[in-house]
Amino acid sequence: MKFIPNQTTISEFILLGLSSQTEQQKLLFALFLSMYLVTVVGNGLIILAISLDSNLHTPMYLFLANLSFADMFSISTSVPKMLLNIQTKSQSISYKNCITQMYFSIVFVVIDNFLLGVMAYDRFVAICHPLNYTSIMHPRLCILLTVIPWVLSNIVALTHTLLLTLLLFCDNNILPHFFCDLAALLRLSCSDTMINELVMFVVGLSVITFPFALILFSYICIIRDVLRISSTEGKWKAFSTCSSHLTVVLLFYGTIVGVYFFPSSAHPEDTEKIGAVLFTVVTPMMNPFIYSLRNKDMKGALRKLRDRKIFLQLMPPGI
Repeated sequence: MKFIPNQTTISEFILLGLSSQTEQQKLLFALFLSMYLVTVVGNGLIILAISLDSNLHTPMYLFLANLSFADMFSISTSVPKMLLNIQTKSQSISYKNCITQMYFSIVFVVIDNFLLGVMAYDRFVAICHPLNYTSIMHPRLCILLTVIPWVLSNIVALTHTLLLTLLLFCDNNILPHFFCDLAALLRLSCSDTMINELVMFVVGLSVITFPFALILFSYICIIRDVLRISSTEGKWKAFSTCSSHLTVVLLFYGTIVGVYFFPSSAHPEDTEKIGAVLFTVVTPMMNPFIYSLRNKDMKGALRKLRDRKIFLQLMPPGI
């Protein structure tokens, strides 16, 4: 297929958002602004705590910091624009900005998926091979396991974006969504989208299957080894080291199953909106709470960060 740039007759899209009713718009603005601030502050505190606490300079927290970074930017790709549209009562977004928003929304959702697989492997090594953990999870491998998800997620997003730019958009520019979602854009195109849909299905299935298979394999091995521990205290301690990650995994993949395998609505637009809100808003907001409330080391680091802030506030100027 030959690439033909700017193959479109429209210059902007109209985002209908989540609701067209004025009262609901005000409620949505307050709700999503609160969720956005909580997500950015929560994930930002996790990154800051990991950066400042030398006890957290381990592979597990390196991956967690990357997950928090991805979550911050995942919600930032869609919610600020939606809030701006509600506030200004303008629903338009330019063609270029729409494509850019779609690109980054794909990047950060995909990287969340890959990082969950990487973190599961880290827990597998820590519990099943504790004596060899340092030698296995050496700095080079950790850097590789951090870089590869970012590279793969950008390749996935770039593939979808380039294929989308080959499509022709005619008169219809009404997007029944609160941000530029790939599936919604494909339905607007007046070109043949068969290749795009095929690539979206194959790549999407691969992106979900491989990390999930790694997570499943890791936890099967973890459960097998933990059940061999004789003491109840030892079993609880082993399970507690991966409880936060397992909770996030259940939230992430439970959302996929609930939205896409058992949809509550026959309308694909409604299903995509629900899935988008869960992936781009709810899950990034919940992750900081899960990791801070269920992880003693993280709670300790956050307390140190709080005490350090108080100390700096009490410190006389010039010191």
